Amino acid sequence: MKRLEGKVAVVTGAASGIGSACALRFAQEGASVAGLDLNENGDDRWREACRVAPSHLFEVADVRDDARIGEIVARVREEMGSVDILLNSAGTPGGGAVHEMEPAEFERVIGINLTGTFIPCRHALRVMLEQGSGSIINIASIEGLQGCEGGSAYNASKGAVVLLTRNMAMDYARKGIRVNAVCPGFIETPMFDAVWSMGGLEEVKARIEDAHQLGRFGKPEEIANAALFLASDESSFVTGHALPVDGGFTAGHRFGVAALMGLE
Repeated sequence: MKRLEGKVAVVTGAASGIGSACALRFAQEGASVAGLDLNENGDDRWREACRVAPSHLFEVADVRDDARIGEIVARVREEMGSVDILLNSAGTPGGGAVHEMEPAEFERVIGINLTGTFIPCRHALRVMLEQGSGSIINIASIEGLQGCEGGSAYNASKGAVVLLTRNMAMDYARKGIRVNAVCPGFIETPMFDAVWSMGGLEEVKARIEDAHQLGRFGKPEEIANAALFLASDESSFVTGHALPVDGGFTAGHRFGVAALMGLE
């Protein structure tokens, strides 16, 4: 039996990157998938998820729009029968020196990354409370676990997602609802490409890649595999966890000692 057979999953940011990889992985494991994204032209993973899923739904929506998200969650429940899994992947980069950042830009990043996590949770939780079960997975970041040069708004938003995750895990645990976060390292997605397309960052990119102990950047599918575990009953005793999936980025620092031991 597939691990998500008979489950209904709502995925935000489903059209590309980590969101589409998760939607496809969930579909492959038997879930019916409802995807939300501002971009109506999904990538190959999302198109494959639509083909694989027993049933699917796609809606163009801004995760900051409370009324719109409420309508979509209600439609999912009515047409697909339940909301068993919510995966919040919609996000945006943003940062810079705080003294130079405009308040509107800071609020934009917080709005998409944090408020855009809160609002889908707010509506999905109401359905899950009636069901007495559910699993919420929030895509946070290693930048929600530690600082990163120039991260400011992004760091703040993802750190808040981690703490919101832990709060909800405590509040809803006795109601049969688990809430966890996945904290990716640097993953090769369209957002990743957009950030590194700015000129003059080649050396910085190489240093960040080297800071991943596995010596490479991650793939969206590797995040999807971790999300699948948290969505499935295999993680039935896991809640309130912020899981780094980061190639060892947050494990610590290398100073050349491994080479002296013949390990490089």
